Amino acid sequence: MSKIQLGQVVPDFELPSTGDTIFNLSQHCGKNIVIYFYPKDNTPGCTLEGQHFRDYIAEFEVNDTLVFGVSRDSVRVHENFKTKHEFPFDLLSDTQEKACTLFDVLHLKKNYGREYMGIVRSTFLIDKAGVLRHEWRKVKVKEHIAEVLEAVKAL
Repeated sequence: MSKIQLGQVVPDFELPSTGDTIFNLSQHCGKNIVIYFYPKDNTPGCTLEGQHFRDYIAEFEVNDTLVFGVSRDSVRVHENFKTKHEFPFDLLSDTQEKACTLFDVLHLKKNYGREYMGIVRSTFLIDKAGVLRHEWRKVKVKEHIAEVLEAVKAL
């Protein structure tokens, strides 16, 4: 799968999802879709980001927009994270890094002198026709939700 660019139709992909389902992008045609990639469940930044999407979900819904979170954690871990924080949206498990590769969010990271491949916090907005309209990379959690909502409302 090649990497997606702004203005391109996002190829269909499927990933295991919370709620014991399989997410297929094509099943959500006719809705705007926000897909946010985050490094790991139950870490401070990832929890705060999910809580922001949770707290503003009504504004996304009014603008005909679905929200999905993606990390490499298992569905089981996602289920616990979703329940604990009452996320009203599904979390997708990308253990095989299909979507991570498509959206080019895996990069070399350094932490305490250790190098590893990890997810760089990123968000993507796909319009009702399946076209990638906006991308935010190296997201700073605190001001991010306002930027995403502004872009959704402009569609």
